[in-house]
Amino acid sequence: MKLSVIIVNFNVKYFLEQCLFSVSKAARGIDVEVFVIDNASTDGSREWLEEKFAEIKFTWNNHNHGFAKANNQALQMAVGEYILFLNPDTILPEDCFQKSIHHLTNHPEAGALGVCMLDGSGRFLKESKRGFPTPMAAFFKLTGLSTLFPKSALFSRYHMGHLDPAVNHETDVLAGAFMLVRKKVLDITGGFDESFFMYGEDIDLSYRIQKAGYKNLYYADCPILHFKGESTRKGTLNYVRLFYGAMAIFARKHYGSMRAGIFSFSIHLAIWIRAFFSATGHFLRYLLNSLNRLLPKPLNDAKELFIAGNPEGFERILNILSKDHHQKKIPKRIATTEDQYNAIGKLEELPLLMHKMSIQEIIFCENGLSFKEIIRYCQVVPEHLRIRISANNSDSIVGSDTSLPAG
Repeated sequence: MKLSVIIVNFNVKYFLEQCLFSVSKAARGIDVEVFVIDNASTDGSREWLEEKFAEIKFTWNNHNHGFAKANNQALQMAVGEYILFLNPDTILPEDCFQKSIHHLTNHPEAGALGVCMLDGSGRFLKESKRGFPTPMAAFFKLTGLSTLFPKSALFSRYHMGHLDPAVNHETDVLAGAFMLVRKKVLDITGGFDESFFMYGEDIDLSYRIQKAGYKNLYYADCPILHFKGESTRKGTLNYVRLFYGAMAIFARKHYGSMRAGIFSFSIHLAIWIRAFFSATGHFLRYLLNSLNRLLPKPLNDAKELFIAGNPEGFERILNILSKDHHQKKIPKRIATTEDQYNAIGKLEELPLLMHKMSIQEIIFCENGLSFKEIIRYCQVVPEHLRIRISANNSDSIVGSDTSLPAG
């Protein structure tokens, strides 16, 4: 067995469906086994997924054991030469496994590899490459200095903002959303530390891989989509508390008592600073929403929706949308091949079409497009355009504009 893919699911059945379709395409030509560990989802994941993916090895937990323990459940069963820890809210290009395994194989000094990750709007996710959370790096991140100076080697050390995301290089920390590790390295380091319930376990494992004498690689040539924040809402104080609580566990484990104490003080100070700005932001948003409710609404506020796909995919998407009672306008088709029947134009003409028409939302349909092409188009569309994706044979459409509300 060349590769074992491990996915932990918690109440994201629609995203996981798209993920598994992309995994099955990426697995072609490779000996791959796929494990899905479900942490007691209540959204009907089992009924939605189990019959569609008979080749997947599902485990249905009765309790939410957390990210680390659930991954370790599958790790005990995995026999692949390489282990991929993968989030359920991801979409992979068809050549992802081939290229990432090849790159790791060509670097025997490396123990693990992460890739360039893009959010649901096609924008680069900074956690694709990170430094270790020293007290100073954590303080700069929490207080927002890393955001003010995103390319500074000092202030943006946590996200290694000084390193070009389009270039392959060595990094400290890999994201658990896509973490490809040699099995022989995990036999030395062990799996995830289960004292981390959520967050921080990927930092801890990255640290132990380096301590074992191996490098961690950031691979830029195989971007994937990661709809960040589907299982947990980012930006809330609860998220800040959980995430930086995990950083404190890491500090106590690896930095010693004195540095851990400094780390804890820095975190608590920065959390109070973040809490102040968060409360101020919530108050301002409340005022703006209140004002918006007083303004007159446009007579026709239905969104302009376009579907990029072949005729078969267009009909499939229409069938799914017919169940959405909020969809008021008839979608228009953008052709992905030479067959322009009932289409307003070709996908290559998207910039011109956007200039001529008020395109607000686009659904990329895998009928007529590859996942790799969809990911490429996601990177070049304007930021205001809402992106949705649907795999061939899928019964769902997914998208996530930000990491704050659910996608």
